[in-house]
Amino acid sequence: MYIEDPAFTIPTGAPAPVDPQIAQFVKTMAADASQYPRRDTISIEEGRAIAEKVRAPWAQGGPVMARTVEHVVPTRYGTVQVRAHYPSERRLPGAFIYIHGGGFVLFSNDTHDRVMREYAERTGIAVFGINYTRAPEAKFPQPLEECVDTVRWVVSQAAELDIDATQLFLGGDSAGANLSMGACLTLRDEQTPLVQGVVLNYGGFGSNLFRNSVVRYGAGDYGLSLHMMIWFRGMHIRRGEDFINPRVDILRADLSNLPPAYIVVTECDPLHDDSIELERRWLAAGGQVQSKIYPGTVHSFLEAVSIADVAVEAFNDTAKWLHRTAARK
Repeated sequence: MYIEDPAFTIPTGAPAPVDPQIAQFVKTMAADASQYPRRDTISIEEGRAIAEKVRAPWAQGGPVMARTVEHVVPTRYGTVQVRAHYPSERRLPGAFIYIHGGGFVLFSNDTHDRVMREYAERTGIAVFGINYTRAPEAKFPQPLEECVDTVRWVVSQAAELDIDATQLFLGGDSAGANLSMGACLTLRDEQTPLVQGVVLNYGGFGSNLFRNSVVRYGAGDYGLSLHMMIWFRGMHIRRGEDFINPRVDILRADLSNLPPAYIVVTECDPLHDDSIELERRWLAAGGQVQSKIYPGTVHSFLEAVSIADVAVEAFNDTAKWLHRTAARK
């Protein structure tokens, strides 16, 4: 089978039912977003400001950190802002570097602040969020290489950051999961495997959009739409050849000799099939990967942790996986 062949089964399948608490999250988010113009019809700056407003209520509340520190980190392209959350109880001395989603275009450490604090509190680990430069101002490979440089900076500054650099985890959601995989591949290829494990939350890992889950869930009723996926990709990619670069289309990559992974799979998500295929290819390459499909969930469901039991379950599952993976070393 050629990698660009449509990955359809006939019929492509009916959508699964959405978890009632997640349905409330989708309904509220859609109602808030409907007050504003569609993101692709206005300026990038306006679109980002609206996205921040719509996401702000979901980033509030939750765990209180012992301290939060903002850092300005040098990269080959200039500086990026990194937010470090330290929980009151440190049960793992290392760090979890988190890369937010948003289609490479939207969102920030602010929209994902509660997500990062949930990981810090539930795992007992310092969490570092990267505000990489977003598209279209920064197209591939700049955001990825900023993240790689930030990983190296965290390691080089470990003593000052009060972390154990030998216990470093990397992860993110959606576009952030794609960047996490690209960073792992880059570090492996440069023979600097600094990461002990990677967490991949409902990521976009392939450029082939002809998949069952895109047909089932891509019409816009479940948050992320195919329309927005195409817009995001157009903002992020500069040249057609980059669509098939294995650091963008992760499903084309050699997945051997990578750190262990935990994949959070959303059931009602256009990107569902990407995660399933990534796990299949990873295992075929001899890697260590664990995944879990969370029934009735949609893209970005972790942000619904304040109202959704299934989001709490996913955070706790990941925290347990991080501890198990740390114990193997």
